Amino acid sequence: MKRYPFNIILFLKQLLFLLLLISSSPLWAQEKEPVIADTAVVDTTGETSVIEEVIQEKATPAKEKVQYISNLTKYGFKNLFSKYQYNPALPYSSQVNPLAEAYMQDYLKAHSSFLVKMKSWGTPYFNLIDQIFMQYGLPRELKYLAVIESSLSTSATSNAGAGGPWQFMPYTAREYGLVVSKNYDERRDYIKSTHAAARYLLNLYQQMHDWLLVIAAYNGGPGRVYAAIKKSGSRNFWKLQYYLPEESRNHVKKFIATHYVMETGAGSLLAGGGDGLYIPGGNENPFENNTKLSKEELADAKVITLSGKYIASVIAKNLEMSIGEFNRYNPEFDSRIALNGQYEFRLPNDKMDIFLANRYSILNECVQLMLGDSAIPNNKTTYPSQPKSKNRKYRH
Repeated sequence: MKRYPFNIILFLKQLLFLLLLISSSPLWAQEKEPVIADTAVVDTTGETSVIEEVIQEKATPAKEKVQYISNLTKYGFKNLFSKYQYNPALPYSSQVNPLAEAYMQDYLKAHSSFLVKMKSWGTPYFNLIDQIFMQYGLPRELKYLAVIESSLSTSATSNAGAGGPWQFMPYTAREYGLVVSKNYDERRDYIKSTHAAARYLLNLYQQMHDWLLVIAAYNGGPGRVYAAIKKSGSRNFWKLQYYLPEESRNHVKKFIATHYVMETGAGSLLAGGGDGLYIPGGNENPFENNTKLSKEELADAKVITLSGKYIASVIAKNLEMSIGEFNRYNPEFDSRIALNGQYEFRLPNDKMDIFLANRYSILNECVQLMLGDSAIPNNKTTYPSQPKSKNRKYRH
């Protein structure tokens, strides 16, 4: 019998062990992605197709697509509310994730005073956003994203160049169909920018499948959220939050606190110091700034009895008035015309002339917005011609 040196036998044993290891783990040299099962999505092929169609369409989506999307997106707050969405009929603390309450306390102490005031004067904005988001099957809670982005202001502009109530950067705005040029900026058009925001939020949702992650991505970009998912091994915001940049993490905190105050009003109990929200012209409510009309303004105004399905923000947009200025002349317009069916409508003489010349196209835009069954309106304002002066002298 031939004998082999001991070191050769040892070498052969080591080689055999290595071969067994390779055969049992063929992908041993590849880096494995972490298993993310806590909010996993089983099959998103059909979902992606429908959402992509909605994003590309210029008209508001067909009702069957809206229903389909609504059934998908209603689960997006599963990590915030125990029943997937907030139920106003139940106590807030009984349905919100316990991690959320402590998470937002410091923000509430600093900002709840301003938020409570906004709950009143922001109603026309919230109604408008609700009407548009409903046309895309989006949860109503998402309207509060515009609060933390811009304090609902069309004039809001960030240092980075983001503009309008949804704080779109120019390249993102153009990607979602908005015109941004030196002479015209549709980021500041409430209706068109909100339609664009709805499509952008859907795009983020088909990537994240969780609204808290969408809000973080809206602030810091999807790339940072994906990095946090990879590092944490989870798609649950509460597990990955500290892998996010602090600004994106705080953005979610602001959203949750804003939702809490707007839905319950309880934030008034925590009213405190200054505000970190974007507030043009200071912390005052723009609807309360010189709310009483002067004698001169009253003398230079016309009043008509208006009836129909009109919306304050649509009228103001077509007349090139701020919503704050419109409400100085017509306080509580939306709620009163909805309740009574008519309203004693007051405007400055020149604005009333423009309204009367365009009232039917404005009414049509309001109705389209409520029904959500046609293309995004692109009305052109008609200006009434001025009568020629009899004393005008002509040069021959």
